[in-house]
Amino acid sequence: QVQLVESGGGSVQAGGSLRLSCAASGRTFSSYTMAWFRQAPGKERVIVAAITGSGGTTYYADSVKGRFTISRDNAKNTVYLQMNSLKPEDTAVYYCAARSPYSVIASRSTSYDYWGQGTQVTVST
Repeated sequence: QVQLVESGGGSVQAGGSLRLSCAASGRTFSSYTMAWFRQAPGKERVIVAAITGSGGTTYYADSVKGRFTISRDNAKNTVYLQMNSLKPEDTAVYYCAARSPYSVIASRSTSYDYWGQGTQVTVST
């Protein structure tokens, strides 16, 4: 069982930056593929970025490439999402997710087994 707790959301003007953190419980954090998803009002939950357990492979949605960076610190059981050049269309609830140990990166939310409670990100013009 893995418990995930996100933090770092908030309100920012367009062009600004935020860093989200997701702290995970458990001693096998380094074996989990981790991802960030987001869900805007009235829309489905979609993947933003993902990272393998070792951090050696990452994935980004086209909409955030070049602006967002996913990283992890396995010693701290934490995954991060650095968000730069934020746009109003980035406004959403952001969720941290974990996939079963030693799994490859997947883009569908149904492929992930554990979820955080979500943190709101609001980008204003």
